[in-house]
Amino acid sequence: MSTAILIGPPPAGSSLEDDLRSLGFDVRTAAFGAGIAGELAAVPAGERVAVVDPRFVGHVHALRLALTDPRFPACAVEGALGALPEARAELASAASTATGPGDLAARMEADGVAVHRPELGVLVAAVPEGEEARAKTLGEVEAVDDEAVRLRAAVKSRDGFFTTFFISPYSRYIARWCARRGLTPNQVTTASLLTALIAAGCAATGSRGGYVAAGVLLIASFVLDCTDGQLARYSLQYSTLGAWLDATFDRAKEYAYYAGLALGAARGGDDVWALALGAMVLQTCRHVVDFSFNEANHDATANTSPTAALSDKLDSVGWTVWARRMIVLPIGERWALIAVLTALTTPRVVFTVLLIGCAFAACYTTAGRVLRSLTRKAKRTDRAAQALADLADSGPLAELAAGSVGRTVPATAYSAPFWALLATASLLVGPLFAGNAGTWRAVLQAVVYAVFAGVAVAQPLKGPLDWLVPPVLRAAEYGMILVLAAKSGADGALPAAFGLVAAVAYHHYDTVYRIRGGTGAPPHWLVRAIGGHEGRVLAVTIAAALWHGQGFTIALTALAVAIALAVLSESIRFWVSSGAPAVHDETGEPA
Repeated sequence: MSTAILIGPPPAGSSLEDDLRSLGFDVRTAAFGAGIAGELAAVPAGERVAVVDPRFVGHVHALRLALTDPRFPACAVEGALGALPEARAELASAASTATGPGDLAARMEADGVAVHRPELGVLVAAVPEGEEARAKTLGEVEAVDDEAVRLRAAVKSRDGFFTTFFISPYSRYIARWCARRGLTPNQVTTASLLTALIAAGCAATGSRGGYVAAGVLLIASFVLDCTDGQLARYSLQYSTLGAWLDATFDRAKEYAYYAGLALGAARGGDDVWALALGAMVLQTCRHVVDFSFNEANHDATANTSPTAALSDKLDSVGWTVWARRMIVLPIGERWALIAVLTALTTPRVVFTVLLIGCAFAACYTTAGRVLRSLTRKAKRTDRAAQALADLADSGPLAELAAGSVGRTVPATAYSAPFWALLATASLLVGPLFAGNAGTWRAVLQAVVYAVFAGVAVAQPLKGPLDWLVPPVLRAAEYGMILVLAAKSGADGALPAAFGLVAAVAYHHYDTVYRIRGGTGAPPHWLVRAIGGHEGRVLAVTIAAALWHGQGFTIALTALAVAIALAVLSESIRFWVSSGAPAVHDETGEPA
């Protein structure tokens, strides 16, 4: 249990002690100074501690935000400060030197602790002086519905049109229902995954009834997907494991559903595995564009441009905000589209429309980001350059090329994306247009690809368009697997390729969320063990040249299983460890 230390007895009639107990605190009273030091020493080292001014007047949710948020080592509002175990020593030090309760946060900040101050909005948190001021503050508390504010705050401030108007108006109440029954966000996240997997199973039946059920269940899964985050914000139940589950399960649900649709179509005699794999490749590359662009620019200096200014101006016109959010097909709109088309049409129509819509969205967002990058004078940091290098996912062959050939190539503002595009062209042009897929010439082209990709990542990666390097390399790797599997004509090659791309894509998503959490890329030994992007491309092209028919399918399946086991075991080990970051998406950016 957490402990709250009141600096003296509260005034008569105050509900402060009851409010703190309702938040899970054991309430103690101590005099400021030496009394706090004694109480702090008596609290077990692994527990959260709060120090509260007994004159505090405010909403319970204001106290909740300040004292129970697990994402920050210390949080404070006027009259209340909470500290996690890692900030306990600084709290004790501050209490020994502070002149009063209001001085604790400043003293802790002087000792190097980042004290978070939550945005309260209309919520009240105050320490009034005198009875008249106290009565006035109590009136202000009564004038604001604490629970209504808490419910509104459970919903992301920036979300898609479909989510905002068709899901969140009722999913927030489902989140409250879950909170009052002791359910955790992780349990809701797992329920969302299971619902999506059942939806995929229904789609795999290939019957009209199965397709209708699949569409309904996919929407139900999305409702639960929104609910888990709203439950986390409503009850402040953030966790490292929850961050990992939320970040990875969305992709697992969507791609499993693609597989279910492909299986259902096969039952009806229609082979759409190439379309399903193409949809997964396109969607993953879109995400890599988002991640790469954001990592390259979020800490850049002089990061403004006329294009960004125009975008901000358009945001001031209400209808354009929703139009621009819908046009990029965020997860809500995308899943609604998939669900409706599944129920009413065929898997081939679903994938065709999805590919057209996602391709248009990808062109729209990428073109806008290219224009921003060309017109801004941003100076990118070493951290951003390292993030792009990590996102490139280079293996031993590319590293060797970077350390040899790459050192002899002069760096220019656009040399990195130039070499990445040249590498992709050298890899894909032959199989696509010269008909050499599955030949040793394609293997030679894969070697050339590895060299050119190494030259690309050997550049400083601080140019205006260098954020394009990771998504271009992803498109090359995934695209090559798709092309070789499609052109092989082997039974089961495309489903096996689907599994292989899914395993590799998981590794790339895992890399993204580790970087966003500030811990850097996965261990270098893992990247080398699974070959890097160029090593996997070479392995697949050699397999296509060596084995034809069923042998190629077996090779793809074996490679998929090996990569999945390696990346999943290391990923699970990392995300359940105490040192993993809690990466929560509060931006509402499209996914």
